[in-house]
Amino acid sequence: MKEKVINLLSWLCASAVLVMFDQYTKQLAVLHLKGQEPFVLVSGVFELLYSENRGAAFGMLQGQQGFFFIVGILVLAAAAYVMVRMPSYRYSRYHFLKLCTVMITAGAVGNMVDRISQGYVVDFLYFRLIDFPIFNVADIYVTTATGLLLVLFLFYYKDEDFEIFRWGNRRQE
Repeated sequence: MKEKVINLLSWLCASAVLVMFDQYTKQLAVLHLKGQEPFVLVSGVFELLYSENRGAAFGMLQGQQGFFFIVGILVLAAAAYVMVRMPSYRYSRYHFLKLCTVMITAGAVGNMVDRISQGYVVDFLYFRLIDFPIFNVADIYVTTATGLLLVLFLFYYKDEDFEIFRWGNRRQE
């Protein structure tokens, strides 16, 4: 039981640190970029450009704040379930999965904080070279974790590694 508490506390603390960093970068964007011309870091390639996103990724589903709130709650519930079922911190096989859970949690919470407090998400990172949609640090967390999960599912974990997460399975290590 003590190890489960440590797992949950480490997940919450690590997620909180990442959320604070995300919120800090968004505050910097508001203070220094809002109402300003883009801050060019690499001409024609990458710049800092303030944007208020009222939709989802790539600006889809504009103005659907209730929907995003429900999705965020579902993501947090799934992450909590994974962390409760996760073997203790001593099982190194699951460290990458724990990291991904932390990053997805932080990304979901970081953007949810914006949606609840402002009604939109602050975005400010822009790859002009490929005209990629403007994004933020929380988006980086989610995208990186999703990519890592894909690699882990394809090349690292086996089906039996996920038996502990099966609904109704009482066996936990």
